[in-house]
Amino acid sequence: MTRLLVAGVGNIFLGDDAFGPEVIRALDQRPLPPAALVRDFGIRGLDLAYTLLDGWSVVLLVDAAVRGERPGTLSLVEPELPGRRPAAPPEAHGMDPAKVLALAAHLGEEPLPRVLVLACEPGEPPRGDEDIAPGLSTPVRDAVARAVAALHTLVPALLADPWVTPALDRPEESAAPAAAGRPPTAAGGAEDR
Repeated sequence: MTRLLVAGVGNIFLGDDAFGPEVIRALDQRPLPPAALVRDFGIRGLDLAYTLLDGWSVVLLVDAAVRGERPGTLSLVEPELPGRRPAAPPEAHGMDPAKVLALAAHLGEEPLPRVLVLACEPGEPPRGDEDIAPGLSTPVRDAVARAVAALHTLVPALLADPWVTPALDRPEESAAPAAAGRPPTAAGGAEDR
């Protein structure tokens, strides 16, 4: 049986970084199938790292990520996972997804589950003098509903086959069709799906 976690990450006080938590909140109005666990991790990186070790088949992170696209553009990314035991213990604080994955790999005895990221291109970041910048920019706020719709396509497909790589609905939000996301045989970078 496929075990799937949908995890929203981001800081609700830093503008568009709140994309992940806002998508999770929007799912209250349009829930995913009960076989998927949906959780808002906010900025609790250590909590997410330990949760990644709970025997999931696939984890779908929902996050804002700078990828050089128009603000509000959604991308489905499969990051390269760290090896089982990084040389040095990674940082245990904060919510940088790459650092959280490295920490989980360091803490766990088993390989990490397949991880996909539903990423939204943020708009203008808060200025250096802004400690708190609540609220999403208009393009990212508009992307929340599209992300909910995308999750309603992605999650059933991943529950049926955790190695499938469904495309996003809008052509500008989806890379060219790619082979199914089987475990990589050679190291590579993040890959749009």
